[in-house]
Parts: sequence; structure tokens; C-alpha cells
Amino acid sequence: MRSELTLLVLGAGGHGQAVAEAALLSGDWQRVLFVDDRWPQLTEVSGIAVVGNLQSVAALSCEVDAGIAAVGNNALRQRWQEALTAAQIPLGRVVHPRAWISPRAEVGGGCAVMAMAVVGTNARLGDGVIVNAGAIVDHDAVVADFAHLGVGVSLAGGVRVGVAAWLQAGCNAGYGVVVEQNVVISPGTTLTSKD
Repeated sequence: MRSELTLLVLGAGGHGQAVAEAALLSGDWQRVLFVDDRWPQLTEVSGIAVVGNLQSVAALSCEVDAGIAAVGNNALRQRWQEALTAAQIPLGRVVHPRAWISPRAEVGGGCAVMAMAVVGTNARLGDGVIVNAGAIVDHDAVVADFAHLGVGVSLAGGVRVGVAAWLQAGCNAGYGVVVEQNVVISPGTTLTSKD
């Protein structure tokens, strides 16, 4: 086992760079490497090496301790996470040091919880979830696999977000709201329970 932990970040775009930065700031990861389909033309982003493309993932399995798919597109993130699993690379979790997660919350593999986000008591995040900057997942809320909460999204207690749903920036969901899988909710939308 290496003395410094290395995280492989799939995708060197804006979200990938934010995830890489959060990983390094957290202190949980001492080294980050990118893979991106713009390689070999792209060899470095934000001072971090791009070491291959997505077809290189399996070949890198001995050089990294874990990996995370870092792209906002839910379907693409799921495919990339499946590539990590197929390469037998453990799924990493990245939590920005200025985010807060309750010790009673559950966070699945491949999740990214960004700056100023809050994940409350008994909340559950599935695999591959993005909780973007300033988003709130209150107590007992459940965010299913590969869902994406945009910047500043607020989920009240008991909200249920379906698989691969995308709540764009500034959405609000009141107590007990159920968001169906695969839906895209427009920025700033307020969702209320039909009860």
C-alpha cells in the first residue's frame, strides 16, 4: 500500500476540477490524477496530470487507491462509474472540507459533496450522487443513485429524489416531496407535496 493515497478523477472539465480540488483540500487524498478523452492533447489541468483517456482506466488500476466519475451528466457519470467498477478500482468519495455531513448520514460510493453543502441526520445519498456547492439535504431525505443536486438546492426533511434526477441550481423541495427518477427540474423551481 502506498503511503500517499491517490484518487483517479474521470473527467477534467469544470466539475472534475472542482472535485479534484476538494479531494486535495480534504486531506483524504494526497495525489490526484485525471483521465479525460482529450488526452493525449491535454496533459495537465489545474496543475494535475492527465494520464490517459477513459479507455486507460483498467491499466491505471495498480497506480490508484480509488476513483470517482466527475461529470455532471447523470447517465455519463453512471457509465464512467461502471468502468471504474469493471476495472476493480474502489469508488472514492470526495467531501469538501467546508461541507458538513452528519455522522448519522449514509454516503454511497462515488459521491461528491461540494463546498458549503449540508447532509443532515439520517439522510441517505446513493452511489454516484452530486451534492453541489451550497446544497442542503435535510434530515431523513433520500437521494437515489446518480442524482444531481445543483448549486444551492434545498431539500427539506423526508424528501425522496429518484435515480438520476437532476435538480438544477436553486431548486427547493418542501417536506415529503417525491421527485421521480430521470426528471430534470428547471433552475429555481419550488416543489411542494401534493398531500
